[in-house]
Amino acid sequence: MYYIAGLTTLPSAAQTVEGLAVFTTLRHLQHVLSRTRAIAPVANAEAGSIRTTPTSFIGKIITPIHSLSFFVPTVTYILCVTFNRFAQPAWMQRMSIPDTYFTYENKVGLRVAACAATFVLMRFTGHTFKHLGNQWHAIGRREKSRVVQTGPYAVVRHPLYTSMLIQELLFALMSWSYAPLVGLGIIAGAFAVKMPIEEDLIMQDPGVAAEYRAYMQKVPARVIPFIW
Repeated sequence: MYYIAGLTTLPSAAQTVEGLAVFTTLRHLQHVLSRTRAIAPVANAEAGSIRTTPTSFIGKIITPIHSLSFFVPTVTYILCVTFNRFAQPAWMQRMSIPDTYFTYENKVGLRVAACAATFVLMRFTGHTFKHLGNQWHAIGRREKSRVVQTGPYAVVRHPLYTSMLIQELLFALMSWSYAPLVGLGIIAGAFAVKMPIEEDLIMQDPGVAAEYRAYMQKVPARVIPFIW
């Protein structure tokens, strides 16, 4: 709500939709950060510190690459749109998805649906964190390793990565922009490099190597069932 010359003016429909997208994006960001902050000390206390990490250069930088590809566009969108009174700046609008094949109503409907789907996805992410429990790590192997095979891990071996990829697609619709699709490509490429490194570290642990090998045969999909 804005005040101009003593008069109260309501936000426009476009500002309302943009505000909803900003709120949803901010809520998702807060959800991911709070879950990570909550699970990290529990993992350290119950499963020990991370004793084995990648030694290669790419193994050391791959997590920062996909993390920055996710967080930088997200934070940029939140700040720029908020400080521009819930309207995308001109430079941001140049990356907008063309409206050629969509009516205004279709566009708004898709953006609102993407916001709603994000809240559903947050439930899935929270469920995944719950099953992962004390085995959470950025990349590496904890002192007390075990193979998680329940919940989403019974379907794919890296469901948190599945969640992140889906969120990038939803973010593209929420912001109605091509920019998140660029981030999606970078993140997917980073995951393609990171997952074999992670699994190789697990296979180096004699305590869980045989179990994880059987798990890989039981659950062949890494992030997308029957595809990847």
